[in-house]
Amino acid sequence: MSERRPAPTVGQVVLGRRLQELRETANLSREEAARVLRVAPATVRRMETAEVALKIPYVQVLLTTYGVPEEEVSAFVALAEEANQPGWWQRFHDVLPDWFSMFVSLEGAARMIRSYEPHFVPGLLQTEGYARAVLEAGTIGQSGPETIERHVKLRLTRQELWKRPNPPHLWVILDETVLRRPVSTKPEVMRDQVDRLLEATESDLVTLQVAEFDHGPHPGTYAPFSLFRFAEPELPDMVFTEYLTGALYLDSREEVSGHLEVLDHMSAHAASVARTKQILREYRERV
Repeated sequence: MSERRPAPTVGQVVLGRRLQELRETANLSREEAARVLRVAPATVRRMETAEVALKIPYVQVLLTTYGVPEEEVSAFVALAEEANQPGWWQRFHDVLPDWFSMFVSLEGAARMIRSYEPHFVPGLLQTEGYARAVLEAGTIGQSGPETIERHVKLRLTRQELWKRPNPPHLWVILDETVLRRPVSTKPEVMRDQVDRLLEATESDLVTLQVAEFDHGPHPGTYAPFSLFRFAEPELPDMVFTEYLTGALYLDSREEVSGHLEVLDHMSAHAASVARTKQILREYRERV
């Protein structure tokens, strides 16, 4: 039986989709592919949907069955072996829910991340003090100081993606609530965080806009969400939205296009990049 993993890597998602495309091109059903492997059809489905690691012997047999040339089989297998390697975030398996592991994988592989944040500064831009205050105030705060510090370390480690080759572009729309609601009684926590945001606005890798109260309601007022865009043509845009005990990953064309339309609408009506810098500077003077 294929080995289960805490969360798929982006490579597994891409190759799983490719396996499905090759099977469908060969006009074979999952049941027929499963008979070749002498396994249950669910095993083929789990590989195609990246619910399990890509078991190399199975991949080799399937590719041959699908009529893939030998040299392409070798290249696919090499990619599968690389994709099966665990991501850095699995060092934090003790504090990282399975549903969030997928988010970290997507975050590290994306070419662009567009987000709407109605409550907090996004994790990729948080200072250590701000991150600790947010975590202490939430349900994680009930789990003890050691667990909180592990979560803080995880959040800061995620930010190391800015040091990697070809990091993603982060385009965030912050609701004004994020600035209006302090996360700590210590003024320096918010001051340091606003300084970090002002620093980020000078980066070519970050676009930051504030959705001001004066502009009234907007279509994204339901929940925070992020849209990931990738360089790999095999991987379509994906949307992540979080709720109290889990998250949803959406990749249907209709759902993704709906979220993209909302982001475009919100960015057109939110404060411009220049106006956002002014808002941050004015707020910084008050705290």
